[in-house]
Amino acid sequence: MRRDWTRDEVLAALHLYTQLSFGQLHKGNADIKALAAKMGRTPSSVAMKLTNLASLDPQITASGRKGLPGASSLDRAVWSDLKGDWDTTAMAAQDCYARLMGDLSTAEQNEEPEAWTHLEGRTRTALVRVRANQHLFRRAVLNSYHGACCISGLSEERLLIASHIVPWSEDHNNRLNPQNGLCLSALHDRAFDQGLIAVSPDYRVLISPTLKAAARNAFMESSLFAYEGMTIAMPERFKPDPGFLKWHCDQFGFRY
Repeated sequence: MRRDWTRDEVLAALHLYTQLSFGQLHKGNADIKALAAKMGRTPSSVAMKLTNLASLDPQITASGRKGLPGASSLDRAVWSDLKGDWDTTAMAAQDCYARLMGDLSTAEQNEEPEAWTHLEGRTRTALVRVRANQHLFRRAVLNSYHGACCISGLSEERLLIASHIVPWSEDHNNRLNPQNGLCLSALHDRAFDQGLIAVSPDYRVLISPTLKAAARNAFMESSLFAYEGMTIAMPERFKPDPGFLKWHCDQFGFRY
C-alpha cells in the first residue's frame, strides 16, 4: 500500500537535494539508497521525490530541465518555507535527515578541531553545530559549481572556498543559503573578503581601484587583473542572489 510522505520525510529529502548535484538525483546514488533504507522506501521513490523538488527549483526549470512533475502540496509548502527563511528550514531539514539516519552527531559534526575537545555542554554543542552548518554550506556551494572556482576555473578541492557574499556575522537568515555563496579559489576568496575584487549584480568580475593603484607584477596580472570584466561561471543551481552581490559591492564602494 502506498504510504504518504510526512513533512519530516520531505524535509530530509530536501536536505539531500541541497547537497547533491542534479545529475546525482537517481536511484543508484549511494546517499539516496541509504536514506531510502532508513525510510522504508525504495531508492526509486526517494529519487522521484528529489526530482519532484527539482521541478520547483526555478534555476533548474529555467535551464530547460523540468525535474519530475507531480510535486505535492506538501512539497510546495516545504519549498516555500525554504525560500522564505532559508536557514531555519535548512536546519530543520538537516535535523530530520539526521534523525532518520539515526545519527544525531553526523559525520560532518564529528570533524571537530582538537581545540574544542575541552569544551562541554551547550557551548560545545553550539560550536559543533556551527562546524556542521559550515560543512553543509560548503558542500552545497561546491556541488552547485561542480567543484570549480567561478572566476579562475581552478578545480582542486583543497584550494577551494565556499565564500559567503554577505558574511556569516552580517546576515543570520542566510548563513546556509547557497545563493549567498560563491565557489572561489583561496586567493580569490581572500581578495573578495578584503574588497579587492567583487562580483557585480550582473555577475561581472570587478577590480578595486586601490588594487589597481598598487604595484603590479606578472602574477597579479595573470591571477587577478586578467579576469576584470569577465562573467563568472554560473552554478548549476542556487545562482548568486543579485541583492547579496549588490550589498558586497556597496560595502566596498564598487561601481557597477
